[in-house]
Amino acid sequence: MFYKDDRLALFIDGASLHSASRALGFEIDFRLVRQEFERRGRLVRANYYTVLMETEDYSPVRPLVDWLAYNGFNVVTKTAREFTDAAGRKRIKGNMDVDLVVDAIDLAPRIDHAVLLSGDGALLPLVTALQRRGVRVSVVSTTRSQPSMIADEMRRQADNFIELDALREVIGRPAREPREGDRADSAPVEA
Repeated sequence: MFYKDDRLALFIDGASLHSASRALGFEIDFRLVRQEFERRGRLVRANYYTVLMETEDYSPVRPLVDWLAYNGFNVVTKTAREFTDAAGRKRIKGNMDVDLVVDAIDLAPRIDHAVLLSGDGALLPLVTALQRRGVRVSVVSTTRSQPSMIADEMRRQADNFIELDALREVIGRPAREPREGDRADSAPVEA
């Protein structure tokens, strides 16, 4: 439940939201995301969290990050590191959970409602910590993908679960036709 006088904050887990929207077959228009939640309450902050690869001269996520930063989003990035594990396999390490949690707890005294755009079950302790501080928590993700993109305990713990697929018409970007020269693997990928 949203109230018009609620002070809202968005906490967008870029990797989780990208995976969920991709599984549902649509792209997110972040201008529309901002408008939708400004309509639902007084938007105090819109934070977007993503990992950038240290080895890439150009990241496919960079244009989105730049656009968000210029359009009223607080963008929090971290450099991912590539390493070789004990078995000799290349691995990538980069996680924004701690950054998101710290920002949400810091902002809790100044908001009434936190909107978490992530289905990551590792954020369940954040949901309960915010609720203990009197902050209502809405979680946006999807159960309509195979597999589901939200941890069941997150969905049940949240004060409000918003099915991402139900927002498709409100925040979805119309699909663009592939242009000549586009590679199938060149779409922005979240780490």
